[in-house]
Order: sequence, then structure tokens, then C-alpha cells
Amino acid sequence: MAAKTTFDTIMGDLKARKFKPVYILMGEEPYYIDKVADYIENNVMPPEERDFNQTVVYGVDTSASQVVDMARRYPMMAEYQVVIVKEAQNVKNWDKLDKYLEKPLDSTILVICYKHGTIDARKKFMSKAAALGVVFKSDKLRESAVPAFIEEYVKSKNATIDVKSKNMIADFIGADLSRVTSEIDKVLVSMGEKDRKVTPEIVEQKIGISKDYNMFELRDALINRDVLKANRIVKYLDNNPKSASLYSFLPGLFSFFQNLMAAHYTDRTDRGVMLALGFKSEWAVKDYMKALKVFNAYKTMQIIHQIRETDAKSKGIDNPNTSPGDLLKELVYFILH
Repeated sequence: MAAKTTFDTIMGDLKARKFKPVYILMGEEPYYIDKVADYIENNVMPPEERDFNQTVVYGVDTSASQVVDMARRYPMMAEYQVVIVKEAQNVKNWDKLDKYLEKPLDSTILVICYKHGTIDARKKFMSKAAALGVVFKSDKLRESAVPAFIEEYVKSKNATIDVKSKNMIADFIGADLSRVTSEIDKVLVSMGEKDRKVTPEIVEQKIGISKDYNMFELRDALINRDVLKANRIVKYLDNNPKSASLYSFLPGLFSFFQNLMAAHYTDRTDRGVMLALGFKSEWAVKDYMKALKVFNAYKTMQIIHQIRETDAKSKGIDNPNTSPGDLLKELVYFILH
């Protein structure tokens, strides 16, 4: 069985200048699609060769037939020509690629960026593309995997980040990787070359997430049944809606308790829960191990139902006048009692 094509393997080959004649990059997570396409756009050939040998088009302005015509051109005084189709999901009839892929030009690197969906793998041109080039599916990252992604990204920038800081960012932004990396870059730019450690204080100052009143701290209060701390956070949020709100907290709460429900029905050891939830270290499941002792499976199921109901009410369903702040108070009270 062929090894699965991953972002890391693609980038490794590109950096080694092992280019393929076609790259079909597709899926729900645009971050990885953009990273591969941007690297090809900026690194295959030197700037002085790009005017004549690099073409970037958008799906809304082009057709599959035009893309094939571009791909069939030969480079001018260069080893390669690059054709990049962005927003390729707006192009109809990609089957036009079929004939071209029977004998693609070795000198052409064709990159198709098909976001927010996938192309039917049963199409003939897809099997041909997979055989001679790269077909990569960019899946959305699980919410639980975002803190690990943040840690790796910060490390790649020659900096470090503590546990609370990465959880603050993950809980506040979620799995929007493009926004996550943008906010981290904003933080790192403000730091010097020495002592490059991202702390809660820096996150609070540069991103605007309170280090004391955030999803991470609320979850900690709920797990430890710290009623005073939980109510203090809810009150702060109610009085400072621009800092955070019910709408930003519900996805994080839902994700946590959904994972907790899964943990109830797996091997309830650190390693068992880690594997079941897709974490990379046993340390990452410590909150879940503690929560397993606090919320039994039945209570967890009730909480998930209550979060769904709160979400519906926040959108005006069966809720004539309860404010978002009061809805969050009711939800937190339900979880703690």
C-alpha cells in the first residue's frame, strides 16, 4: 500500500527540488493548500524568470480548457514554467485535464488549489494525477489538535510557548489555522531575538485575550467545581462582551464535553484517552482524566444536550428575551450542579 501523501512529505520533496508535473490540492482546510501553493510560487524559479514562466489565475476567471492550454506551453529560457490555479473549485469540467495528463510536459508544474471541498476520486484524471503527481487532501484539524499545532508552529519560529498560552489561543480562535498563525506571527513580531517565550501576559497584550477570563480558565473552574471562579468569569464576560462572549465559548465547551463523552467509553487510562482523542502526549489529557471523575457519562450527556439547547436559544429559537450573558450563567450553573 502506498504511503499517504502528507503536507510534510510534499514540503520535504519541494525543498529538495523534487517537483511533480501536477499538484491537486483540495479539502476543507485552506491553510495547508495555501502553504504548498505559496512555496511553489515563491521558490521554484528565481524572480527574474517568473514574468515569462509563472502564471497565476483564479477559477472564477478561467476555464479548464484554458488551464490545459497554459500547461502545454514551454518555458522561455528557464527549466520550468509554473501554472497555479487558485480557487479552482469555481472551474467547471476539470475532466478536460484527462487528455493532458496522459502525457504532461516535464517542464510544467501545474498546481490546482481546490478549496472547501474535494474532487471525486473516481474521475479518470484524478487517478492519473495520483499516479504521476500529487493529490493531497487537506482536512480540517480537530479542535483537540490545535494546541499541539500552535506549539509546533511557535517552535518552527525559534520561540517557545507555555501550556496556558497555547490553550488560550486555541480556545479563543479555534481551528482556523490561517487566523491562528496570523495572530501568532503578530505576537512573535513584537518580540526581540532573545527570550522568545510566549506567555499569557503577552497573549493578553498582543491578541487581546484576557489571561484570567477566558475559555481555558472557565474550563479549569468547571473541572475543579470552583463555583466562585466560574461565576467571576461569567460576570466578567457579561460586563465585557468585546473581550469574549457566549458565542465564542460554546464551541470550546461543546468540543471538551464531546471529547469527554468519548473518553468515558474507551480505555480510561492516560494513554487510552490520549489515543482515543488523537492527542500527541499523555500530559495533554490531564484535564480529561480529572473531568472523568467529576462528570459521569450520564451527566456529560446531559451537559452536551444543554450546550446544544443553549446554542439554539442564543440564535433566538424558543427564546423570546434571555440575554447571551444570562444563557451562559444558566449553562454554567447546570454544569456545576
